[in-house]
Amino acid sequence: MKLFDTFRALTDKPVVTDLVLLFTRIGLGAIFWQSGRTKIEEGSLFEISDTTFFLFAEEYAGVPLLAPATAAVLATVAEHLLPLLLAIGLATRLAAAGLIGMTLVIQLFVYPQAWWVPHMGWVALGLVLLTQGPGRISADKLLGRRT
Repeated sequence: MKLFDTFRALTDKPVVTDLVLLFTRIGLGAIFWQSGRTKIEEGSLFEISDTTFFLFAEEYAGVPLLAPATAAVLATVAEHLLPLLLAIGLATRLAAAGLIGMTLVIQLFVYPQAWWVPHMGWVALGLVLLTQGPGRISADKLLGRRT
């Protein structure tokens, strides 16, 4: 029991929580950042590829309410902006909520068979950030925002 108590005392330290939240922010952000980069023309800073527009018109056509071209642009922007916000810890809860929302749209309308792997993991990471905030290693903390 002493080993468990020692481990518990270590993991209860605020700095450990802050590092866990930092890694969670970076981990979730990296997933979406990498996906966003696949939607951009190679060698360009932010030119959305023809392949991306094709995929949104064909493979992702089940997404309701938005025209495929609009959905392609919005998804690409979100997959770049929201991970950047997570990385610096600015508007973390809003960014996490946005990525949870994107994941649920993907789950419900594009890849419904992918709940257990990978979507549930993405939602779990997002829920940690949504409920716990960014931690003290964040721009929100530096700006004095309530986390």
